Amino acid sequence: MFSTWMFALAVGCHQHPLMDYRPLDQAGMNSSVIDRIKTFNISDSELQQLVRLKGAGVSDDTCVVLISTAHDRKHAFSSADSVANLLNARYTESDVVTFAQADKLDSISGDAVMLRLIGLSDPMVTAILQRDLQGLPTISSAAIGRLKNTGLSEKQILELIAQGITEQQAESEANSREAARNHAHTDFVAQRARRR
Repeated sequence: MFSTWMFALAVGCHQHPLMDYRPLDQAGMNSSVIDRIKTFNISDSELQQLVRLKGAGVSDDTCVVLISTAHDRKHAFSSADSVANLLNARYTESDVVTFAQADKLDSISGDAVMLRLIGLSDPMVTAILQRDLQGLPTISSAAIGRLKNTGLSEKQILELIAQGITEQQAESEANSREAARNHAHTDFVAQRARRR
């Protein structure tokens, strides 16, 4: 009798007995995967996050990895929006898992999406994100976009990043190049005005 009670108590500590997992089934998650999810003792909010992941088209296996990785890092999974944004920006589920395993899913997603939006090549995006994942210094996507708009090539921008350019230095460089470009145009206008 005592051992049965202790067993029931132990099981109760590891699972939410009243948790309704039907939304995962309704979202299209395989029943065997739902059984695996149950072992993670997820919260109600994590269940909703998983439903959102499925709505974004994330595979069952990736859902399990994301929950498992968050719990290994001692926090709840709350990054469904970041995952959806990354997938919409043409990142793969493998990329998403890599960011999650580095515990940078939320912190990296904004810049990762912007790097795509400013039209950088895939090798450039990969090089910048790899630096971030390795803890090497880099600059924000906004600063990279400004440098690119001043006419610097991707190779030149990567060289500046590899040299350790700071965010402030990148902004100064962009300001200087923009001012030089704008000044060149005003000189031309002034010369034409003097001719008249």
